[in-house]
This record gives sequence, C-alpha cells and structure tokens, in this order.
Amino acid sequence: MLWKTGLIFLCWGLTSGEHQDRQSGTPPAPARTTLDFGFVPAGVYDTVAYYEPGAIGILFNMMHAFLYVVQPNPFPEDLVIRVAKDKFGAIQSEYQKVIYYDLGFVVCAALGLLFTVLLPLVGLLFCLCRCCDNCGGEMHQRQRKNADCLRGLLTTLLLTTTFIITAGVLCAYAANQNLSSQLKSMRRLVKSNLKDLHTFANQTPAQIDYLISKYDTVKHYVLHDLENVGVILGGRIHEELGKDVQPALDTALSMTGTMRDTKDALENVSLTLETLQEGTVKLQANLSLVRGSLSNALNDPVCTDVRSSEICRNIQSTLPKLEIAANYSSLPDVTNQLDKVNEVLKTDLGQIVEKGFTAFNDTPNLVTDQTRNIVEGVKALLDDVGSNITTFTKLFPVHSTLTNFTKMISHTHSQIEDIYPQVDQMDFYRWICCITLCCMVVLILAFNFLGLLCGILGFDRHATPTTRGCVSNTGGNLLMAGVGFSFLFSWVLMGVITALFLAGGNLEKLVCEPFQTRQLFKVLDTPNLVNSAWRNFIPGYLYNDPEMDLTAYSLYSNCKDNRGIYSALHMDKIFNVSAFFNTSVYSKDVSRKFEGMKVDLRSIILLESEGKQNLITFTETGINEIDFAAYLEEVNKGVTRIDLVDFASQLDAQADQLSKGTLQTSLKGHANTIRQLHIQQVIPLEQSMSTLNQSIRLLERTSSDLPVRVIDVLAAVDAAQYLISQNATFVINQETEKYKQTIIGYFKQYIDWIRTSLALEVATCKPLSNIVDTAEILGCSFLLDAMNTFWFGLGCSTLFLLPSIILSVKLAKFYRRMDTEDVYDDIETIPMKTIPTYDTMTRFPRASAPPRHADW
Repeated sequence: MLWKTGLIFLCWGLTSGEHQDRQSGTPPAPARTTLDFGFVPAGVYDTVAYYEPGAIGILFNMMHAFLYVVQPNPFPEDLVIRVAKDKFGAIQSEYQKVIYYDLGFVVCAALGLLFTVLLPLVGLLFCLCRCCDNCGGEMHQRQRKNADCLRGLLTTLLLTTTFIITAGVLCAYAANQNLSSQLKSMRRLVKSNLKDLHTFANQTPAQIDYLISKYDTVKHYVLHDLENVGVILGGRIHEELGKDVQPALDTALSMTGTMRDTKDALENVSLTLETLQEGTVKLQANLSLVRGSLSNALNDPVCTDVRSSEICRNIQSTLPKLEIAANYSSLPDVTNQLDKVNEVLKTDLGQIVEKGFTAFNDTPNLVTDQTRNIVEGVKALLDDVGSNITTFTKLFPVHSTLTNFTKMISHTHSQIEDIYPQVDQMDFYRWICCITLCCMVVLILAFNFLGLLCGILGFDRHATPTTRGCVSNTGGNLLMAGVGFSFLFSWVLMGVITALFLAGGNLEKLVCEPFQTRQLFKVLDTPNLVNSAWRNFIPGYLYNDPEMDLTAYSLYSNCKDNRGIYSALHMDKIFNVSAFFNTSVYSKDVSRKFEGMKVDLRSIILLESEGKQNLITFTETGINEIDFAAYLEEVNKGVTRIDLVDFASQLDAQADQLSKGTLQTSLKGHANTIRQLHIQQVIPLEQSMSTLNQSIRLLERTSSDLPVRVIDVLAAVDAAQYLISQNATFVINQETEKYKQTIIGYFKQYIDWIRTSLALEVATCKPLSNIVDTAEILGCSFLLDAMNTFWFGLGCSTLFLLPSIILSVKLAKFYRRMDTEDVYDDIETIPMKTIPTYDTMTRFPRASAPPRHADW
C-alpha cells in the first residue's frame, strides 16, 4: 500500500512540474510539433498463467460432463449473494432454493450414503445366509441344458465389469499421480510469480526515473524555440504581414522596370525618328534621280513605234509613284520627355524599395531584440520547474518503499520455500491414502482376474460339479474372495468418494466454473457485499472511498491487459494529472510572461518619401503629351508609295517586250538601280519604322494608365505601412498566442505522454492478475480437477463392484467343486451323455434326484 501511495505522490510531483514546464514555453517549428519521448523501459514477466493438462484432459472433460449431468443448473448468483450478505444465515430461509440447486448432489450423496450404510448390512446378511447353506452357500449345482451358455455369459459380463473397474482405478491412479507431479509445476508457478513481483518492484523506480528524465527532452525543445524566437515568432509575424506588405513592395519595385522601359522607348523613338528623317530625305533624292533618268530614257525614238509606244506610256504613267510615302520631318521629337525621365531615373527607386524589403525582412531580428527579457524569464522558469520536479519527487520515499516491498517478497518466498517440505510430506500422506484406496479395488480386481483365469483355464466341461479340478475350484474360491473383499472395502470407498464428491463437485460448480465465466467477479462486485456501508470494497479498503468505480473485475481485467497500476487502481481519482496541470501556478506564470510580450514594428519604413516623390515625378514627365496618333499614322504609311521590288520586276518585264536596243538596256539598268535602292535604303528604313512603331505603342500603353498605377502603388504602400505601424498589434498578439500555445503544447504532450505511460506502461500490474490466475490453476486445474477425477474414477469402480459381486457369486458355482450333484435314472435324458454312472447315494448321501419331467 505504501508503494502505491508513493507512486501517486510521485505522479503529482511530475505533473506539477510538467505544468510549470509547458507554461515556460517552447515554440516548435512545424516540423517539431510532435515530441518523441521514446519507450518506457518495460519489465519482462516470466509467468505464463495458462495450463494445458495434456492427455489427462480427456478424463477431466469426462468428469466435467458428469458434473454437468449431476448439476445442470446455472450459477445461482442471486442466491450466493443473499447467503453471503446474511453471513450464511439465509440458508435457513432459502434452504428450498439451495436444495433445488444442489438437488443432483443431494440425490447422489443420498445414494452414496445409502450404499455406504446398506452394503455392510447386505454383506453381513449375505454371509449369514450362506452359512446356513442358502444364498448360494449350498455346495450343490443343479444340472441344466443351458449351463455352458450361462457360464459363458456370466464370464463375459464379469470380465467386462472387471475391465470397467480397472479403467476406473487407472483413472483414479492417473489423477492421483497427476496431482503429485503438478507439485513441481506449482513450485515453478509460485517462483515465477514471486520473480515477477520482484521485477515489478525493481523496474518501477527505473520507469519513474525515465519519466522524470524525459523532462530534459521538453526542456531541450523549449530552449531551442526560445533561442529561435525571432525565426519562429518573428517569421510567423513576417509571414502574416507579408501577405499585404509583399504585394505592395512588389508593385513599387515593378515601377522601376516601367521607368527603365519608358526611358528605352523614348530613346528608341528619338534615335529612330532622326534616322527616318535623314533616310527619307536621302531616299527621296535618289528616287527623284531615278524618276528623271527614266523619263529621259523614255524619250528614245523607239517609243514612237506603234508597238512600243504603249509600253512606254505605261512606264511613264507609273513614274510619279516613285517617291516616299511618309513624312517624318513633321513629327515632334521626344527630347523633353526623355530628359525628364532621365532626371527621374537619377533617383534609384529600386534601391529604395529594396531598403524597404530589408527593413521588413528584419522583423525576426526585431522580435529577438524586443523579447530578450521575456525569453530569459521563461528560461529561468524552465530551470525552476526542473529543480522543482527533482525536489518534489524526492519528498516521497518511493524507492525505499519499493525496496521494503522487495524485501517482503523475498521473505515471503523464503517462507514458502520452508513450507515446501511440509507440502511434500502432506502430499505423500495424501498419495499413500489414495493409493491405499486404489489398492483396495486392485486387490478385488486381482481376485477377479485370477479367479477368471483359473476358472477358465481349469474348467473341464466333461467333469461333473463334484469332480471339478483343483485349478477350477481355486478360481471359484478366488472369485468368492473378491466378493468378500468387495463387501469389506466398497462401503469404505463409497464413504470417501461421497465426501470428496460433495466437496470437490460443489467447489467446481461454485468457484471454478464461475471464475472461468467471470460470474464470480459479479458476486464479489456486488454493492454492499463485504461491508453493508460500502458500495465497492476495494476502494473502500484502499482509499476509504467505497463510491469509487473500482471493482474486482475491472482491476483484474486491467491487470490482465497488462495496464499500469495507476489506471488499474484508478489513482487518477486520488490524483488527477490533468487537474494538477490546469491548476498549476506555473501555467499562470508562463501565461503572464507572454502576456507582457510587446513587439513594436513602427521602425520599419517600407517606402521612403524620396521614393514616393520619385513615383509622382515619373507621372509628370509628359509622355502622355506625345502625339501617338501622328507617329502611328506615319509609321503605318510605309517607306514608299509603291513597292520598289515589284516596280523593278514590272520594269524588267516591260523591257523584255521591247526590241533589243538602247532603251531595253537602259530600262533594265534602271530596274537594277531601283532594286539596289530597296536593299540599301528601304529595308533599313523599314527596320527603323518597326522599332519606332513598337516604342510608340509601348509609350502609349504606359502613358494610358501611368497616373492610376502610381496612385495604386502609393495607396498599397501606405496601407501596408499603416498596417505595420498602427494595426500590427492584432497580428502580433495572434501569432504570439499561437507561439505560446505551441510552447504549452510541448508540455501538454509531456503530460499526455506521462498520463498514457502511467496508464499503460509504468508499473504494469500483470503480476497481480497472474497471481489470481495462478491461484485458479493451482486450486482448480491442479487440485480440484485431479481430486474430482480421482473420485470420479474410483466411484465408477466402486459402483461396478455391485454387479461384480453378483456375477462373481453366480459364476463361482460353475468353477467350485460341489459336494453333491444331480443323479438321473436315464442317463440319456441328460445333456452329459458321456458321464459315467456312479452310486451317488452311497458316495454322496446328500444328493437327491429331481422329479422327472416329460420335457427334461
């Protein structure tokens, strides 16, 4: 009881410390939310509380079947409870129910007593009767036609009866030997149970020390997260605020790219515009020269020819198209806008935004700096909790109590060892008594077997009853000797059997079977059974709290499942781990520490005023004032009014229609010149026009929503800045609470693990259920089953002594030598025709001839 109390207080100390620890705080990173406390060192119990009887189990089953026939009634739970509550006084008032339940035993016991009382009287009367030459005592046997058949029948019946008696004796002998041989198993079971109790007592302190040592695991994780408060708590705050801050800074950073793209586009417009203006002027001059030259060439006399004049007119009509289509000289330049954009880019907006990113990303360091005092305070609490656990557990002498318990077990073991010689001596006396009872029946069996052997071997069917041989006569005498010993021993046997039957049978039905079906536990757990004022007697004795829901069956079942004694004995009703955790002062201290945690992020500046002004100035660069329509109109016109390559190809084709001569050669030369102009001047101008087109369209898109974009960027940055400076308290408190709960969660895991370990792994009470099971094995399987099988076999043999007596008496007439025999006038009328005639009246004066019958 002391070690149980010590364990309870130890649990109290552990849980109080746990509560303090978990309040001290460990913020686990997500990957560390589950702590691994390892496995509590488990004690290995050697006892296997299971018994397999082996071959003799068949005899046990036969005995159980017989008892079921004798007593088929179910276990009288209500009757037993009433009798137990009334201290057996209820038997007088409930005797009818008791008799009804035990009716089979009563009838069998009555028959046994009747057998015990009457058989000696019958034996006495039988002896007296035979002394008067009655009851088969007259040494005369009448001759009958069916004598041989009757003798064979009696021999067969007696032999069968003898074999049955032999089987019963062997059954009793096997049960007797089994009981003696099980003494070694009994010692092994007792020794292993005591060894398991030693293991229980020795392992429990190590298990408790292991529970205490695992506080270091919690402390390790707590310290880890306290030392990384910036990464964990600051990281969470940064992540939550970053949902608004990150997009705002990203949009501001994207404006730097817009500025650079705008600058590049303006530069492209300025350069390509200058290139196009110069190129178109040069191209226009060259086209004018080609056009004039062609016009002069068409003045050739060939063109006056009727067939060639049409061709010349067609060429002449296309000459006006040889000129440029676009006029870039009228387009305004963008130098002013480019200068303003360059002025804006002198301020590095990207660096300013990166500075805001850096300031915001420094949130973990800010948290670390601003929570340093709180972290140190929690660390101090953490050390206090550890020292309090160690100090508190030393207040209760668990180790010394368990040491005393171990000494008590050793002392008990030595006492049991001292009892073994007495047990062996008592078992020897029991064995002698049982063997003596068996020998009584064996003696009768010996007479029966010898009598049958001599009678069968010595019988001469040609001999008359008066001339039977010595061997046959000895066989008959042996059978009668068996009859005499049957009368002498059978009543003693039946008396012993009846006593054993009543004791063993009722114990089997009222104790062993109810234990197997667990009905016995229902009786023990009946409210107010042991004490009228107690609902449950176990908590009444242990805790003086009989209302606690702790029953013998629940205790046995929990221990059978190898649960911890903490849960099996419901120690949580005396000391509740969760209750102590919830009320611990350390929880309040840790919570108070975290309630004082303040994180100020107002020092973070996302976008300085210089950056904001830079964005505003960018909107005032005047790119929206560019005449994009004029540019696009000129760009879309193309370089020349007509495709020079097509014109040159047509000119070649028309020249080929002319007759060979100076004009044809001149036209082909002009076609080649026009192709060279296309390659050398038109194609570069087209490339410049494409660049101008792309740049103008980019500037048009940028200028269309630039003011709105800048306003949105500034609004988003201002909103994020306001969130950090003014409204971050909610996020900080929220994440701080999560951080605190994460830390307390470590301690909760520790408490839950301790609670589970105490319930399932620490001080597992399997030895207690093993002791109960061992007692059941010793009492029921070893002792009662063997004892009941003994009386079952011996009883069977004793019952069959009755037909053995009758059959032996009748069969002895056919083997013993008679003093007189029947004499017949006509020897042919008797079955023994070969029997010689004798003067029986002279030799055997007591003989008399039976009356003559017509059917003899």
